[in-house]
Amino acid sequence: MERKILFTVRNTYDSEYNLGFSWQEYLEWSKLYQVKELVSLDGILNDLSFTPDFDSETEWKYIVTDENVVTVFFNSFDYVLEKVKDLKYFNLLAVIKEPESENANLNSEYDFIGYDLVEKDGDISALTNCGGFDETFLPQELNQYGLISDYDKAKKVQIELIKNNPEEHHADCYLYEVWRHKTIGRK
Repeated sequence: MERKILFTVRNTYDSEYNLGFSWQEYLEWSKLYQVKELVSLDGILNDLSFTPDFDSETEWKYIVTDENVVTVFFNSFDYVLEKVKDLKYFNLLAVIKEPESENANLNSEYDFIGYDLVEKDGDISALTNCGGFDETFLPQELNQYGLISDYDKAKKVQIELIKNNPEEHHADCYLYEVWRHKTIGRK
């Protein structure tokens, strides 16, 4: 089965961030002291770098919907690149929803960043923006980007999150494989 690669462009969140919830405040709250830069699909911490024109019929050709829910993923690399052409720094990400095996090997233009778990009915990362699920994974198990590096570990956490927290809507998650472009948008 061919993997469907989706694209998104997210704002950066690291020690240079100085609006609202500062980087230092985030580290203290999350206990993710090993994270050097958050590269997440979380819609609050790494929000979308542009606003699609939802009134444009043309833009709807690129906006991905999932069971009639509008996502912040797009089906065209060229579309997202055009939307951020005037921005200097951002995270241009290629993602695969619910990968069935270890990573897609996009190494020629992208660096593999890790796996994220995002709630099914929203855009909050269970890994980095839920205050912790210590019965399922510990903060120090995440990599320097706030993600899980190993596919098998990520699948295990995805399954155990909902099993250990059946009443918590943030625990019912999709698994995403996350790749970041090596040069475009980088500092």
